[in-house]
Amino acid sequence: MSTMIIPCLRYRNAVMMIEWLCDAFGFERHLVVEDGAGGIAHAQLVFGGGMIMLGSDLAGEFREFMAMPSDTGGRETQCAYIIVSDVDAHHARAEAAGAETIIAPRDEEYGGRGYSCRDPEGHIWSFGSYDPWANHGET
Repeated sequence: MSTMIIPCLRYRNAVMMIEWLCDAFGFERHLVVEDGAGGIAHAQLVFGGGMIMLGSDLAGEFREFMAMPSDTGGRETQCAYIIVSDVDAHHARAEAAGAETIIAPRDEEYGGRGYSCRDPEGHIWSFGSYDPWANHGET
């Protein structure tokens, strides 16, 4: 088995955010497990060969280690970067769905084109055409 890194997120309204992430960013549902109380116990969304996992922001032992962006003044300590083939079309789709652009699409000096935005619950996402696997060692 090869090693994979899968970002994990929490959302206050995970049910709505699953729909939004699929509509705005193009994710597809891989697995969604409801918690029986109107929330999401665990969900897996895929984008190409990548995946994120998410769930409802519920009380519990793991919650004491995570904060929602709205609890930290909108600041994050990490974000996901997702490779897309058409940055401008992807950005237009995300903005049409209500994403807040924080860095407009631009050409990067290290290669590729990219942009960053916030989802409705404040998480930051970066999308770009730069593929570090294909461009390993190039500047």
